[in-house]
Amino acid sequence: MTEITDEDRERVKLLQQITSSKNEFKKLSLEQLQRLQELVEKKDYSHDKKAHKSKVKLLGKINVRIYELTEGRGTWG
Repeated sequence: MTEITDEDRERVKLLQQITSSKNEFKKLSLEQLQRLQELVEKKDYSHDKKAHKSKVKLLGKINVRIYELTEGRGTWG
């Protein structure tokens, strides 16, 4: 059985935060988004095709939000 690491706990905490409400994703700071991106990229979901697809989709959303924050183009909030 795999041991749960502090990074796993941090990743789950951030994921729970953004899935609790549609607007919570936009409330994350740039630092939180970058950390979530790093944590999600590290996690290997290759054993589960559906989970891997969700990972790629989430990383895309994170990248868009980071771009909006850094370029000041947050059209939707």
